[in-house]
Amino acid sequence: MRIGPLNFEQTPVVLAPMEDVTDLAFRLVCKRQGADMVYTEFVSSEGLIRDIREAVGKLKILDEERPIGIQIYGNRVASMVQAAKIAEAAGPDILDINFGCPSKHVAGSGAGSGLLKTPELMEEITRAVVNAVNIPVTAKTRLGWCDSEITIVEIAKMLESCGIQALTVHGRTRTQKFKGQANWELIGEAKKAVKIPVIGNGDVVSPQDAQKMLQVAGVDAVMIGRGSYGNPWIFKQTKHFLQTGESLALPELDERVEVLLEHLALSILYKGERRGIIEMGKHYGNYFHGVRNVKYLKAHLRELKSYDQIASAIRVFIADFRKSEAMPAAAEVLSV
Repeated sequence: MRIGPLNFEQTPVVLAPMEDVTDLAFRLVCKRQGADMVYTEFVSSEGLIRDIREAVGKLKILDEERPIGIQIYGNRVASMVQAAKIAEAAGPDILDINFGCPSKHVAGSGAGSGLLKTPELMEEITRAVVNAVNIPVTAKTRLGWCDSEITIVEIAKMLESCGIQALTVHGRTRTQKFKGQANWELIGEAKKAVKIPVIGNGDVVSPQDAQKMLQVAGVDAVMIGRGSYGNPWIFKQTKHFLQTGESLALPELDERVEVLLEHLALSILYKGERRGIIEMGKHYGNYFHGVRNVKYLKAHLRELKSYDQIASAIRVFIADFRKSEAMPAAAEVLSV
């Protein structure tokens, strides 16, 4: 797959842009675990042109992340053009336009997937942004507004005509948000309709899902979003499976802990101790998915204020968990 100067020899497995998730720390963890390309959280065009600290802060990228895309959203042509230039100055490899976010805050304001209701404005924004920057412009969108308005083929053709160099399609409508099942067949219809690379997104939570999406939709790359929560090694596992047909063993609990602590250290490094620790709170449960009594650990970790305290508490919890796993059940003791 080629996007401008970027050339991927193998089928790329990429990290989706996700608000409050794909910050710098999370992107680095996923990159180190095999993600071929990553995206920033989506950034408000209005926030950028007004120099809002939170929006501008999302533009921070490192060479280790490359190739990386900055994603912007908005519903005003002038603002999107100005924001695109600001984002380009941050040095990403590509600029991505968000035409897919279904949230009330974004779509309800006429941005993100809200622009599916106004394709003429979507076209105007896309053409203006493509003409405003010198790096490749891509876009991410959905199948349509609702089940009775599946417009992805027309939208894909229109966006291609505007000059975007790749298109990501999430296999749901705006009204579905993240409910129901992603329709990979309709993603495939978009792929057939255009010559630019198409990246498939939606319901890929395992290497086997990625392979099936490639078979059903015929896409050029697979994007993983929620499947990466607490599971950044899904990228390495998926690439290995696609290339060899063999499954890598699931990470042992010790490896999960070490990656979690790496994530925490990066969060503190780039956001400061207080904020970095607070924002890691949403990730603990994902890393310990399936581990008994983890809710008590999560509650305890919220009270801690330093990396050392958190690391110590986690290791004590794991040691206690291993002891409990090694102890025979009461019924077994009584039967002896």
